[in-house]
Amino acid sequence: MKQNRRDFIKTGGLIAGGLAVGFHTNGISKNFIKNFGSKMKLTYRPFTLEMKHVFTVAVHSRTTTPVMLTEIEFEGTKGYGEASMPPYLGESQESVATFLNKVNLEQFKDPFDLENILSYVDSINKKNTAAKASVDIALHDLIGKIMKQPWYKIWGYDKTKTPYTSFTIGIDTPDVVRQKVKEAEEFKVLKVKLGRDTDKEMIQTIRSITDKPIVVDVNQGWKNKEFALEMINWLNERNVEFVEQPMPKEQVDDISWLTENSPLPIIGDESIQRIDDVVKAYGVYSGINIKLMKCTGMREANKMLNLARSLNMKVMIGCMVETSCAISAAAQLSPMVDWADLDGNLLTSNDPYEGIKVIDGKVVLTDYPGIGLKS
Repeated sequence: MKQNRRDFIKTGGLIAGGLAVGFHTNGISKNFIKNFGSKMKLTYRPFTLEMKHVFTVAVHSRTTTPVMLTEIEFEGTKGYGEASMPPYLGESQESVATFLNKVNLEQFKDPFDLENILSYVDSINKKNTAAKASVDIALHDLIGKIMKQPWYKIWGYDKTKTPYTSFTIGIDTPDVVRQKVKEAEEFKVLKVKLGRDTDKEMIQTIRSITDKPIVVDVNQGWKNKEFALEMINWLNERNVEFVEQPMPKEQVDDISWLTENSPLPIIGDESIQRIDDVVKAYGVYSGINIKLMKCTGMREANKMLNLARSLNMKVMIGCMVETSCAISAAAQLSPMVDWADLDGNLLTSNDPYEGIKVIDGKVVLTDYPGIGLKS
């Protein structure tokens, strides 16, 4: 018998704890760590990503994205991480620096003590998810390098099963939209930002030059469920595959109604931050969008993925505007998802790293150890 949403939520905490298991390294670290007297050293520096185009979504526009680049060094090996801070996360380089200044990794002698280290980092402050992700990613990179393996192999994922990634087209004038579509020629799927009064014009402009599959991200821009359903029916006739976060996340009942009546899958984004939100999304959305900057990094992202799969929910791995560091980290999960939106680094002009590739629109994982960055 199918469990209704109310009954499921009552037991959701148990399921989350029982099914969403992560990677445990206790018991194998001694094969890799020779000197337990060593200490991990965390350093960080601010960096500003420059956008190739003005990036416009339903609620704001910007030309840059602030990030914080992190390093964890242990016995001569360095792991790299990143915090990316788009406006809606509520974090800044200053807040991330304040948080990271509180992180004391020197109290841990073994970087393989992943669960305890990251539980400690998570406990420092309730929020600061991007700051936490910057430590998580760097720690995963460090461990993978010590093991001389990329994380998709450590998790046992098949690199040949990576999906195509969508390429994002921000809200803009028809002339600029046409230019962006031409620049995205190698991509098989386009992700189109909607949520303003130009929605139909955006889609019609793209459809005037290509019939590629489209996914749309409304960024909570539609407020009325009947209007949202009308738009989705219109989009369904124009080769759109799914709709991401069509309505404000607070309108749970309206979104549930919309998902039940929609001909297209409805994917939660702003509604989905951390693992508890997967439980809350059950029965409300068709699937979830996992982003490292929202969920504190790779450790929790993998748990969210496993939990969503156990609930037969669709899964997308997404990103912010990020460097190849965070994109490559997220890509380690990509063989297990339905959709990928891992183009954040491709929207920038000054990416300081080299990591995963996109070839003919498909995510291609490297065999570099850790998160897959070229040394």
